[in-house]
Amino acid sequence: MSQEKLMKVLVAPHVSEKASNAADKQNQFTFKVTRDATKADVKNAVELLFEVKVDSVNVINMKGKSKGRVGGNKGRRAHWKKAYVKLTEGFDIDFMGAE
Repeated sequence: MSQEKLMKVLVAPHVSEKASNAADKQNQFTFKVTRDATKADVKNAVELLFEVKVDSVNVINMKGKSKGRVGGNKGRRAHWKKAYVKLTEGFDIDFMGAE
């Protein structure tokens, strides 16, 4: 896969209490990724963008939530994909940029 496509695989870091605990205890980070991304794509993208060594990747399809009616239409949020990325020992991703 080209570097241009790899730069677009990661959409955003997924920030939640569960993700924060996993980052602190297990050196595991969570990202929202594109719907067509594979484990290999996510691994290559993280290694390219953050210059770290990835140990393993788990990918989960998340269903969009159903929302209440607006007028006569029932709403639904978009489906999305989440990736759990575990880094090898000695590597870390610092999203805040603090020293």
